[in-house]
Amino acid sequence: MQGTEQGKVSFERTGDATLRVRLSGSWCLRSDMPPASLLTEQLEAATPKRVLFDSSGLTNWDSSLISFLTQSSEVCRAHGIEQDRGGLQDGLRHLVGLAEAVPEKKGARSDAARPSFFTRVGNASIGYGLSVGEFLAFLGELSVALARFVRGKARYRSVDLLEAVQQCGAEAVGIVSLIAFLIGVILAFMGAVQLSQFGASIYVADLVGIGMVRDMGAMMTAIIMSGRTGAAYAAKLGTMKVTQEIDALTTMGISPLEFLVLPRVLALILMMPLLCLFADLIGIFGGLFVGVSMLGLAPGSYMRETISTLTVTNLFGGLLKATTYGILIAIAGCLRGFQCGNSSSAVGDAATQAVVMSIVMVVVACGMFAVVFNILGI
Repeated sequence: MQGTEQGKVSFERTGDATLRVRLSGSWCLRSDMPPASLLTEQLEAATPKRVLFDSSGLTNWDSSLISFLTQSSEVCRAHGIEQDRGGLQDGLRHLVGLAEAVPEKKGARSDAARPSFFTRVGNASIGYGLSVGEFLAFLGELSVALARFVRGKARYRSVDLLEAVQQCGAEAVGIVSLIAFLIGVILAFMGAVQLSQFGASIYVADLVGIGMVRDMGAMMTAIIMSGRTGAAYAAKLGTMKVTQEIDALTTMGISPLEFLVLPRVLALILMMPLLCLFADLIGIFGGLFVGVSMLGLAPGSYMRETISTLTVTNLFGGLLKATTYGILIAIAGCLRGFQCGNSSSAVGDAATQAVVMSIVMVVVACGMFAVVFNILGI
């Protein structure tokens, strides 16, 4: 007798060259079960002509017994030995037959060969190429939709545009105000620590004003909107794809790009410059707070210095950046929404990818603006 305390297997040889395999006890996954290698040892010791399975001593069993019998069958077939399952319970015999009737899926085992390095690099390159193609196709279709909007032929609902304007405009003022004020405070505090050593505390106004109007106002507003609005666009459009609403629009002959994407892009194009302008103002007030409370500057002097250092070029340069960032955020959010899979988990993945893609494109665009403005001497 060999096996464990609960599930046990014993072997008995009869005179007619038959090996009887007796199964007894409780065969459950929560306890150690006898391995099929025990049968291999018996067959190698003396090869019988037939193996007979007997399950009359079983008390209860689960899939662990099915696995043992399936592996035992493979061992018998490998040795060319006949099997007799007449002694098995009807349900057990039926389940073993079903397990052997379905062939193992090729490559299903975890020890399948891993693709080579060059194969993985090639697959990744093909995937990136397809992604770039999809992005360019989406950008082209969006350009056509914008052209139709300019000609007054785009099909969308005005109420959707107004709702998108409210969501990415008025409802975003609170978080934009908070972040812009803190950025202004941080810039002023960092400048004050250094400039106060040289008696040039008044130039904190120049640092905060130029920094907010030229770059930080647009950049921080774009990052906030990437996480707030870009993710919302991807999640909403992804949910509509999962529920086949986008397919329904296509079936009715309505362009999903015009009906769903165009209002969202227009809303960000309209609201991003206004939010950026508001963020610039709040950031300047944040610097004013530090200048008055920490450096002892007069509010009038601080504001006069700020106004004297700002130029129309800096102001419109920041607004141009904000508008461009808004377009990129809308494109990233809507594109990932349209590329969403057909499961609920894919919606969350699409929202995450939209945020990452938006922030990356905003940072890249900021770097490109810096290079171009430097070349133009702005």
